Amino acid sequence: MGYFTIVISIIIAFAAAVLFTMIEIPILQKKQAGQNIREDGPQSHLSKAGTPSMGGVAIILAVIVSTVAGLHYSIDTLILIAVFLLFGLVGFLDDYLKVIKKNNLGLRAYQKFGLQALIAVALALFLANSPMYGTEVFIPFVNIYVDFGIWYVPFIIFTVLAMVNAVNLTDGLDGLASGVTAASALFFAITAMKILSTPAEIFSASILGACLGFLVFNKNPAKIFMGDTGSLALGGGITIAAIIMKMELMLPIVGLVYVLEVLSVCIQVASFKLTGKRVFKMSPLHHHFELSGMKEKNVVFMFWMAAVVFAIIGFVIVH
Repeated sequence: MGYFTIVISIIIAFAAAVLFTMIEIPILQKKQAGQNIREDGPQSHLSKAGTPSMGGVAIILAVIVSTVAGLHYSIDTLILIAVFLLFGLVGFLDDYLKVIKKNNLGLRAYQKFGLQALIAVALALFLANSPMYGTEVFIPFVNIYVDFGIWYVPFIIFTVLAMVNAVNLTDGLDGLASGVTAASALFFAITAMKILSTPAEIFSASILGACLGFLVFNKNPAKIFMGDTGSLALGGGITIAAIIMKMELMLPIVGLVYVLEVLSVCIQVASFKLTGKRVFKMSPLHHHFELSGMKEKNVVFMFWMAAVVFAIIGFVIVH
């Protein structure tokens, strides 16, 4: 087991993601399942209109293939795959309406959030009432576990919804969400190995490999986008891996890029409503740097490096 398991899982997921994405691109092109670009977004993005979306299907398949190939099955494995799939399904429904049915709105906001909340509530109640998992959470820096008791359920619900939507917001530039998530997945894969959580180790390594394989086609200029199918699945996947490992409070540290993206949107909205002025040229944060004159490739690379630094900080804290 150990590092060998991680490497093998990465390789299998990488190869599967490349294969499935190669198969998916012409299918999406034939169905004219192209991305709709918002007119109020950066003008440089208008040229991306029509690029195949829903590439998250390939990511999901690659992660499942690699996780199953790991041959280490338990309740943890089922929960990891189930949550990953359920959030991917919510994203798929949204993408299907937008890019296949040509309904620009996709799922209504209340429908999309409602489905996410339903999954989060069911997960939190199951974990809190299961003697296998309980309500303890790892506390960084002091390296102890604290029982959250009755606060565990709302804590898990908030964590899941916050992280899933944060990853979704981060998916705005070619290769951005894939690269940032790969860095976070590497942290959780190695940490899972250290605490002997083999299912989470294999699953996290599979997410890492799938993201890297998808990046072959998703890097700038992207030949395919992951869509909400991919971003919601990855958000759910990273979060459930952390939850299974009792490392929920490491998410905002290792995934600080996600947090900053969400904060930029919250600050922008609050500032405009209260003062009529905008703090950023555009939110989420990656668009601010774009409109400040940075090339898209450079913005993405900067965010990738930040994600790697945050993952390293996570290693220092935990290990």
